[in-house]
Amino acid sequence: MTTVTTTAAQSSVFRQFYALTKPRVIQLIVFCALIGMVLAVPGLPTLAQTGLAAVACLGIWLVAAAAAAFNCIVEQSIDAKMKRTAWRPTARGELSNTQTLLFSAGLCVSGSVLLYVWVNPLTMWLTFATFVGYAVIYTVILKPLTPQNIVIGGASGAMPPVLGWAAMTGDVGPEAMILFLIIFLWTPPHFWALALYRVEDYRKSGLPMLPVTHGSEFTRLQILLYTFVLFAACLLPFVYGMSSWLYLAAAVVLGAGFCLYAWWLWRDYSDALARRTFRFSLIHLSALFAALLLDHYLL
Repeated sequence: MTTVTTTAAQSSVFRQFYALTKPRVIQLIVFCALIGMVLAVPGLPTLAQTGLAAVACLGIWLVAAAAAAFNCIVEQSIDAKMKRTAWRPTARGELSNTQTLLFSAGLCVSGSVLLYVWVNPLTMWLTFATFVGYAVIYTVILKPLTPQNIVIGGASGAMPPVLGWAAMTGDVGPEAMILFLIIFLWTPPHFWALALYRVEDYRKSGLPMLPVTHGSEFTRLQILLYTFVLFAACLLPFVYGMSSWLYLAAAVVLGAGFCLYAWWLWRDYSDALARRTFRFSLIHLSALFAALLLDHYLL
């Protein structure tokens, strides 16, 4: 009986630490980094390149997970006030700040060493800079200070394909910066759609999110304008010669869909529509990068 109880307790602690890493977010980050790696290698990768990509993905995952865990420490009191985040182990007091900080530091050091030794120093430094950008500059400074926090802080979230490109080539090319630009412009309409139907949570938390400081109508207009600019940016891989007609067709359909959702949201708001817009934004980015991947190998 004691052994069963101990095993259950260990399993529970493992789940709590794993929850700190924000698995869904990290999966998308690693996926975007992998797209950067794939596009950086002409044709099918060699066995050595495949191994390098696997190690780079692991290193990026570790550092990104460290940033997510650190974010849980900084926003512990805020998370406890919001329904969307109140379940997190730090918000519920299931894990102490010391435990979380040691966990975050361990992940960051492990990932950084892995990237420096087995990938290349540039990727390690870029990944560490992304950690600082998200965990410190965005979470600690920008998020509680300005309603433009997600715009400026979005630069950290847009880094994964750049990290992937650097891992495979040792430098940062214009192709990587195009991918960066797409995610950078995608982030505000994606996050503001969420903030619209979670506005009361953000108001209670005291964070100056755009729907709280400038209202729903202004936020919806910003979402619409950003989706228009994003639509144009998503055409750049085809214009620059990174992709062919397969990707272009996907980019046009997905971009038009996002713009249509933003238009409906602007004209006739409802929480249900904001929720659907948020969910479509996730489909948009995932399908867009999947189309890049298919285009790269099939055409």
